[in-house]
Amino acid sequence: MSDTVSENPQSARHPSPHPAVALAPEAVPEVAAAKPGWGETLRVYLEAPTLRMLLLGFSAGLPLLLVFGTLSFWLREAGIDRTTIGYLSWVGLAYGFKWVWAPLVDRLPIPVLTRLLGRRRSWLLLSQAVIMAALVSMALTDPRAALLPVVWCALAVAFASATQDIALDAFRIESADTRRQAALAATYQTGYRIAMIWAGAGVLWIAARAEVAGGGAYQHGAWQAAYLVMAASMLLGMVTVLFSPEPAAREMPAARNATEWLKSALIAPFADFLRRYGKHALLILALIAVYRISDVVMGIMANPFYVDMGYTKDEVASVTKVYGVLMTLVGAFAGGALTMRFGVMKVLMLGAVLSAASNLLFAWLGSRGHDVQALVLVISADNLSSGIASAAFIAYLSSLTNINYSATQYALFSSMMLLLPKFLAGYSGSYVDSFGYSHFFTATALLGLPVLLLVWLASRMKSPSGP
Repeated sequence: MSDTVSENPQSARHPSPHPAVALAPEAVPEVAAAKPGWGETLRVYLEAPTLRMLLLGFSAGLPLLLVFGTLSFWLREAGIDRTTIGYLSWVGLAYGFKWVWAPLVDRLPIPVLTRLLGRRRSWLLLSQAVIMAALVSMALTDPRAALLPVVWCALAVAFASATQDIALDAFRIESADTRRQAALAATYQTGYRIAMIWAGAGVLWIAARAEVAGGGAYQHGAWQAAYLVMAASMLLGMVTVLFSPEPAAREMPAARNATEWLKSALIAPFADFLRRYGKHALLILALIAVYRISDVVMGIMANPFYVDMGYTKDEVASVTKVYGVLMTLVGAFAGGALTMRFGVMKVLMLGAVLSAASNLLFAWLGSRGHDVQALVLVISADNLSSGIASAAFIAYLSSLTNINYSATQYALFSSMMLLLPKFLAGYSGSYVDSFGYSHFFTATALLGLPVLLLVWLASRMKSPSGP
């Protein structure tokens, strides 16, 4: 998560004398490589590995909203209270703990599948199949009649989706050299955001048109139809995996016993990161842990906010799930291009400032009542900043990994990105019930202030040490 780049991604990724070390973009001396021209910068988006990320990004982005934003809209319409919806967002902690089983995805073969498809593609296909089955089960369950089965189905989707992310992040990192990671990240985000249009606007449109006249404000059959269509949509990712080449295989040290295997699979990836970054490791981990905190904590209450403000399914679908996602795509491409031209850390700082500031616009929106034009303005600013921040942040995380442990280390980083924010987001419903939406959105903006300091400190770091 190359045909035209290199037949051996491992050698292409590490031009330094220490091939096992992935240097952060800011750590490479200016004399090592001249800045690419705009033509070369944009041509990378037409390369096969980059285009492949568009389709696989769709597969990765589809499940997320179906167990978070869209599910919260469904639950709120079904009459589930905001506090319960907030607590149910803890389903997302599955993403925050995916580093626990990431070493298995990185090293453990799946019987038959791995022999036929390779290590990365076999795990991708298995996780996608589980996502599809769990979405079908969720569709067949009415949360108003029985909430617990919906929770278990959502947990299964989240667990399988997190597993897909582990394999896909490793697949992406191993598919191209370091300089192309920002472009792969931007295209990945494009597919991801297209899937979010489908899993956000698509669900609402299907549900709205599947409603029966006179059937009441809440109709489970409409949501059932929408979620069954979403389950079928996972076929796109599965077909892409089947027709994608497996990244060049890497030799894994043979383990003589279970203890040695656990050491190489579980301990070595984390020890490698600590060895390379030393005293700076805690600073990097702190930055990763809080960089997206404003967006994540605010996001779980966005759809209940739209329902409570009186926006219809079609209005939410058109403005927040289509137009808003398109603005995110613009931001993602801008973030990818700016990162290649000016470096990761400068764009990280820009994304951090914009992400926190845009939350204040939601506080203003809450004072406007049912105002579609104001909603368009707020969504434009919020999603543009989110796209810029996401593209730069993914490139930053990719730069921190050692290709020998790409799945495990990237899973650790992306898990930490969600762990604290998702935990705090669980209390978002009770916070809104106590203080109101306006106060809540302002508080989430203030959560972004420590991020600015951490980005500044991280930008002053020197290169990691070699082996």
